[in-house]
This record gives sequence, C-alpha cells and structure tokens, in this order.
Amino acid sequence: MKQSEIKELSTAELQEKLGETKKSYADLKLAHAISPLENPIQLRALRRTVARIATEITKREVQ
Repeated sequence: MKQSEIKELSTAELQEKLGETKKSYADLKLAHAISPLENPIQLRALRRTVARIATEITKREVQ
C-alpha cells in the first residue's frame, strides 16, 4: 500500500487496515517459520506497510 493511498483513508479505516495488515503479517511469518515462502520479500513489504499505517495514525493524533 502506497503512502498516497494511506493518506486518503479516514482514521477509522486506518485502524481497521492496521489490524488486518498486522494479522496478515503474523500469519505469513508463521507460514514462513513452518516452510520457506516462495517470495520472502512479502514479509518486508507487509512490515513496511504496517509501519506506514502506524506512522500516519500517530501523525494524525499529534495534530
């Protein structure tokens, strides 16, 4: 998910998306621990998406 897409979402939508993305990351990480993923770069992409969403939420809370 790109930063421009994240900025367009409302705060409630960001909270929901953060939960979904964290769950998806945890599931993928568990699957990778059991057997190697075909594309392990997915883990990095999801982790960075979680960080982008969390950063945007924090930025909105500060303002």
